[in-house]
Amino acid sequence: MGLPVASTAPLAKITDAFSAAIHRFARDNGVPWVDFAKGQRKDDVAHEYLAGFSGVEGVLFIGRAQEKTNVFRTEKRRDNSGGTYPWIVKTTGVINQFYVYCLDADFGPFFLKFCSYFPYNAKLCINGNEWAKRQVAKAGIGFEPLDNGFAAVDDPAAVQAICDGLGPDQIDGLLRKWLARLPHPFSPADRAAGYRYDISILQAEFSLTQMLDKPVSGRVFFEQVIRDNLDIGRPDQVSLIFDRRLIRRGPHPTPGRFRTRVITDGVTPSLHVDYKHTRIKQYHKEGKALRTETTINDTRDFGIGKRLVNLPVLREIGSTANRRLLRVQSISHDPITGADALKAITAPVTTTAGTRIPGLRLGEQRSHALLAALPLFRLQPDGFTNKDLRALTAELRAVPAEQVTAGQMTYDLRRLRARTPHTHRYTITDHGLHTAMFLSAVHDRFLPTGLAHLTDHACSPPLRAASRIYQQALETLSHTTGLAA
Repeated sequence: MGLPVASTAPLAKITDAFSAAIHRFARDNGVPWVDFAKGQRKDDVAHEYLAGFSGVEGVLFIGRAQEKTNVFRTEKRRDNSGGTYPWIVKTTGVINQFYVYCLDADFGPFFLKFCSYFPYNAKLCINGNEWAKRQVAKAGIGFEPLDNGFAAVDDPAAVQAICDGLGPDQIDGLLRKWLARLPHPFSPADRAAGYRYDISILQAEFSLTQMLDKPVSGRVFFEQVIRDNLDIGRPDQVSLIFDRRLIRRGPHPTPGRFRTRVITDGVTPSLHVDYKHTRIKQYHKEGKALRTETTINDTRDFGIGKRLVNLPVLREIGSTANRRLLRVQSISHDPITGADALKAITAPVTTTAGTRIPGLRLGEQRSHALLAALPLFRLQPDGFTNKDLRALTAELRAVPAEQVTAGQMTYDLRRLRARTPHTHRYTITDHGLHTAMFLSAVHDRFLPTGLAHLTDHACSPPLRAASRIYQQALETLSHTTGLAA
């Protein structure tokens, strides 16, 4: 700047000029101005302005917030003779930050954040899925959107090719396009002298969204995934997921915590696996999909530089980590199969002839008498008849045999598939035997005992004690938060 000594004091002129320019830009172009309040969610404000914006692209609003930032300042020091001289030091300060929220025809909503003080750092935040959706629409490919994903597409291969096409050139082009439109701290003379913005990668997220063909059962499935994979954050597992060698002992161990965490936001649990500054998050998205996200907060975790040209290599690491996690994960059983089996027992079915057969009503004495009686006929090689079963179920229900009619028994037997062809005899299959025994045990042992624990006021069994403690915790929470019970 042609000054005799290095000092940050003259940079105040640049700060003032930039602040004036961005205010002038907002005023001259009719752009709304927002002074963010402490704790205010900027994304919520952005959604409001985006909902009211009618153009294809433009500046939605400009926001100002004061934030603690790393800056350089000049302090006065003394030499050995007592003379003073300026010295530039790195420190922190509460500095005005200008958020410029925009809508781009190709990238959709994004924002640029400028620091108003030296060294005038800036941040560009984009959503790659917004870019992909716009390119897919331009290509005329039909799709059903999902928050940060695709729920369904007409041509998966073509959509994947479009997603793979997002790279450094497109992102750098977005930045240059909007820097040419917006005021920023570097004047044309500064840029001509080589002072210009370049892009490094502060944070990159790579996600895999797998739509579930049975969304209702997806939550059950994901909770079982969590239960069976709580040890996924062990170093040996992490090394498989990220294809990195982890050294746990010796003079140069791999830094970082390697752990698995289950975090519950409201009622939705999520699985987190940490590796250095990188994290994989997995959760049940919108009740429709299994979502796996790898977020890289420091590219040097993988020995890669931060410049934007490294984005394709990072994408390969993030996408591969997502799929490796899925390969490492396993569950002891498929809970969706169990849900289907329960539905097959309790839900009505319609035969090929169009006859509707009602389901078994679990909890009803008549249904459980049938389930308890069936295993007794397992060893009869020629099966059993309506009459055989009628006498036994009457005894189990403690009612006179004549009170159970042949019609009632026929009604119940319509649920059984294993009828001997061309006869009126029935046999019980291995699957039917195991199902009847399990449901009978749950009904006769587990449920009565558990419900007795909850209703017995004379003593204090463990289940009732736990229920009382839980109720007290709810009442305490209600009192402390001032909510109505």
